[in-house]
Amino acid sequence: MMRIVTTALKRSSSKRNAQIIRRKQKEESEQEKGSLKQRTSPMMLGIALLLRDLAGYVFHLCCHSTTLHYFQDRAVKEKKTGALEESSGVEDSTMAPTARSGASAAEQKKTGALEESSGVEDSTMAPTARSGASAAERVFKEASEKRIVVVYIDRDAELQKITDILTNRNEAVELLKISPAAAKIVMDIVQRTTMPLIFVKGDCVGGLADLLKLEESGALNEWLKEHSYDMIVIGGGSGGLAAAKEAARLGKKVLCLDFVKPSVMGTTWGLGGTCVNVGCIPKKLMHQAALLGEHIGDAKKFGWEIPEGDMKLSWEKMRNAIQDHIASLNWGYRVQLRERSVTYSNAYGVFTGSHELTTTNKKKKVEKVTADRFIIATGLRPRYPDVPGAKECCISSDDLFSLTYNPGKTLCVGASYVSLECAGFLKGIGNDVTVMVRSILLRGFDQDMAERIRQHMMTHEIKFVNAVPTKYERIEEPTDNKPGLVRVYWEETSEDGGKTPCTQDFNTVLMAIGRDAVTDEMGLELVGVERTKSGKIVGRREQSTCPYIYGIGDVLDGCPELTPVAIQAGRVLMRRLITGNSELTEYDQVPTTVFTPLEYGCCGLAEETAIQKYGKENINVYHNVFIPLEYSVPERVENSHCYCKLICLKSEQDLVLGYHILTPNAGEITQGFAIGLKLKAKKADFDRLIGIHPTVAENLTTLTLLKEEGQQLKASGC
Repeated sequence: MMRIVTTALKRSSSKRNAQIIRRKQKEESEQEKGSLKQRTSPMMLGIALLLRDLAGYVFHLCCHSTTLHYFQDRAVKEKKTGALEESSGVEDSTMAPTARSGASAAEQKKTGALEESSGVEDSTMAPTARSGASAAERVFKEASEKRIVVVYIDRDAELQKITDILTNRNEAVELLKISPAAAKIVMDIVQRTTMPLIFVKGDCVGGLADLLKLEESGALNEWLKEHSYDMIVIGGGSGGLAAAKEAARLGKKVLCLDFVKPSVMGTTWGLGGTCVNVGCIPKKLMHQAALLGEHIGDAKKFGWEIPEGDMKLSWEKMRNAIQDHIASLNWGYRVQLRERSVTYSNAYGVFTGSHELTTTNKKKKVEKVTADRFIIATGLRPRYPDVPGAKECCISSDDLFSLTYNPGKTLCVGASYVSLECAGFLKGIGNDVTVMVRSILLRGFDQDMAERIRQHMMTHEIKFVNAVPTKYERIEEPTDNKPGLVRVYWEETSEDGGKTPCTQDFNTVLMAIGRDAVTDEMGLELVGVERTKSGKIVGRREQSTCPYIYGIGDVLDGCPELTPVAIQAGRVLMRRLITGNSELTEYDQVPTTVFTPLEYGCCGLAEETAIQKYGKENINVYHNVFIPLEYSVPERVENSHCYCKLICLKSEQDLVLGYHILTPNAGEITQGFAIGLKLKAKKADFDRLIGIHPTVAENLTTLTLLKEEGQQLKASGC
């Protein structure tokens, strides 16, 4: 018969027992001091006792200093609201078991379920605001170390049914009884609403109903078996690599699968995902190439004598330099995986069993692998509309950076940041560029800032057309060193509602209307993973609707589609699942930058979002325009476009809800200011901050103009 170890996290020891324990500890302390006195001089005795006390203090400090911010915040909140009950933390696991430890002897006899149980902590421990939080911490620690853990508040019929099911499987089970306060914290972290909760191999299953589903489907049997790997990560992008390396560092046997399906135009790439190969890295480098062209023009005004004539960029040299850098990153990731003992396979994985993947590599070699846990980090791919000729005639950002020819006259279809960024650097290197949008730019971003970006790009001779293409027609095929020709059809709407047919020829059409997950052919329906219409994984935090399958990065519904978010989510999730560290990835107030010709950095709420959430009467918007000193000599057209604003909540002493800036180097500035929003900075904190002069960032420390006052903004230099 199985042995069930019961750990009771409640106040159950009597005052008499507590007094005996304290008296015993005092006697042992006195004996220790006496023994020390016999062997040391008074001075040495003092030093020894000081070192002993210091060591104890450091140990205590270290234990508590590593406590998660989540628990600290919850403890403070619950102390304020009185939500925490009197409850002890976790019992001393070295205490000798007694008939009264854990559940009462009568309970044990009545249920017949408990054969042995550990003792509990001194019940006279003064309750603190951390009591529930400490117990909750122990739950996740135990769950990460034991095969099966069941957490409950009170014994009931549901707990007994759970116990019976698990008993029949001859599995070691740990029962953890916790206070309602601790249970509230645990349920909030795993996003469940009822107790008891079952953890299997560190993953939260849920309650009895969830356990029964797993048992009926046979998934529970498979879960409890030994598998080829502790974890399989599907996807070798930023998030997947971060998760794989962190799991391996923490001692797990990990397999990382990475397989790039060719784009519509046939483009593929190496290990590293979208960011490294066809996203952030090549985009930022081409953005820099465009900026260098502007700087060369400025140089003449600063006294540099540059030969007259048209500046010309070699697409081939730029492309080759960027692709060489990307190749070095691809190789570096392979080396990192090998150094961390992560098994890497360039193969496509499909679920063919509850814990089984069938993988197929480029050579069509098929292999079956199994694991306890799976991480899906497959990212997103560009979306194509259901419009005649779209897939046959248009490229995407998956193709742009590796083109063997300069794209020439380009139409960027879409109002996304990908569309605007590509339009910006293509114009910056000398191409004719048009952006075609259905309605607003940068949906989800601050619309005041989006319109300012439009106006700035128009001053750089980037054209905007408000329409939707209805047809694409290939007129001329591209070659290795020359773009082809595509005819685009659309209708323009006049002010009176009339429709006017329009056509125009472009060398290249870049499709950038959005991105979708590519999860349709992974067999996720077999394992019960629910997805959105666009293929994104839904569930509780990173956990999908299948308890041992998780999603991180862009493929996770509700997650910001940003590389640093995926990396942090991967690392934090691994620490939570493997070590019991219950830190959670914070998906709000994430700083980001749109690398348009004049960069846009932001963090927190957009102005319209803040107004919708709190009401216009409760919002203060401090703003101003400014001229970067570097632009004063060459008299740049950007002089009238650099702008910043802080969106503040009146009722919270102008708590800063949103930060927005349109300026050169906005990304570098935004990264530092974002910590202010994380730490709940108020407008007064920005005012007290002494600026660095002369910089564009200092403008955020001197904002005094309120937007609601309607005062005309006038830029001035130093």
